[in-house]
Amino acid sequence: MVLQEGFTAEQASRLTGCTSSQLRYWDSVRLVQPSIQKTGGRPGVRRVYSFRDLVQLRAVRSLKDNGMSLQRIRRAWGYLSRNGVDPRAVKLATDGVSVFQVAQDDDAIIDILREGQLAFFVALDEITCNVEEDVTRFELERDKFLSVVRSTREEVDRRIAGASG
Repeated sequence: MVLQEGFTAEQASRLTGCTSSQLRYWDSVRLVQPSIQKTGGRPGVRRVYSFRDLVQLRAVRSLKDNGMSLQRIRRAWGYLSRNGVDPRAVKLATDGVSVFQVAQDDDAIIDILREGQLAFFVALDEITCNVEEDVTRFELERDKFLSVVRSTREEVDRRIAGASG
């Protein structure tokens, strides 16, 4: 149930799997701050997170669980922010070393930590189809070539037989 007034830090912790100390730390280092109500560093003020904040918290936790350091996650979030991309609205992937933004059409992958450098992306299904088509074309051309060679050989054999007889 999404409440309009938002989610307390306790609820956010329970819903995202983040510890309360992670939430406090990520807020203090401005990685993920509650967008509905910030503490401003004042004691006794409750953090109140929006639904979108919860999505971002889970994404950060997922990247962290997959071996990504907080420093790299901060750099990735910074790149997305500088380029007007809401990190909660994109597909992200990681190999534990970098963070990649997957284009909506899945045709490109951008290495966020290398400031948007296009990453090498191999679509094995497309390569497989292309190889199959090339092999089929090669086999057809080979069969045509062998047919011409057989016909030519038969013609040569007939001429030799006719000339000697």
